[in-house]
Amino acid sequence: MMQLFQFIIIIMIGLAGGLAVGSGMVAFITVLDIIPRLSQLIKGYQYITWFQRALMIGAVSFTWFDFRGTVFHLPSFLTVIIGSFAGIFVGMLAGALTEVLNVLPILAKRLNMAHVIIILLMAMVFGKIAGSLFHWLIYIPN
Repeated sequence: MMQLFQFIIIIMIGLAGGLAVGSGMVAFITVLDIIPRLSQLIKGYQYITWFQRALMIGAVSFTWFDFRGTVFHLPSFLTVIIGSFAGIFVGMLAGALTEVLNVLPILAKRLNMAHVIIILLMAMVFGKIAGSLFHWLIYIPN
């Protein structure tokens, strides 16, 4: 009886966590108009429905793969290509968010760094690259 109760509690906690994360993602995407901003950045308005479909299919399928513990044994070159596309997507998503919120101009103005905004941008880019390389090459054991 106690195991059944623990099982039900775990299910409820998992569903509540999933609901919270899913609601946050939906709010992030809809309230901040992420998909239209992405299409605006690449001048691809005709592909908005494809972006939406890709986002939904990707979220559902990779959640399923994560739950199942699926491991893909792919060749290294294919992993590099897939990782590059994933990185490009995350970078474009971050760029759209930055554009929507006007983070960089506000930050540069508040810190009196408007004259060195390009250095700030490059520091962010190289920091992201260095952090990603550290994570994938050193932190995660082979």
